[in-house]
Amino acid sequence: MSAIFPGRYTAQIDGPFVLFLIGMRVNRLHRVDRWLPVFRAMRPMLTELYANPQLGLLHAHTALTWRGVFLVQYWRSFDQLVNFAHARDAAHLPAWAAFNRSIGADGTVGVWHETYQVAAGAYEGITVNMPRWGLQVAGQHLPATGRLQGARGRMGQSAEPSQP
Repeated sequence: MSAIFPGRYTAQIDGPFVLFLIGMRVNRLHRVDRWLPVFRAMRPMLTELYANPQLGLLHAHTALTWRGVFLVQYWRSFDQLVNFAHARDAAHLPAWAAFNRSIGADGTVGVWHETYQVAAGAYEGITVNMPRWGLQVAGQHLPATGRLQGARGRMGQSAEPSQP
């Protein structure tokens, strides 16, 4: 079990980073034979990415939903994310080709992703009485004290809102 850190903590990542959300939705629950291989395809990719940190993945969290699963991934750069997606010697392309061969547009399973480029200092987060989570695993895990105590301070702003 992960260690619980009592109190308030925040995260810091040096420089910009990429937030990548990716998931699948099971549209036909009874077709386990069709959606289970799609579900299982992500594990080899994550194994490869964690074994090769130079590829750019900083961290990933997996979450189950009623009809699917999604991952929150933190990447060092957009270029590294795209390079992994298109690398002929990486796990992604064969998985994507297998999806298109077996599922294609038949509607059994849906897949989705969203990509966000995050500028340095243009984010903030807080945890209270939690293990390291999200940005705190991808970057530094810091006590939320001093200027990091409030959301404005974590965003690099002054404590007072600017006047119109």
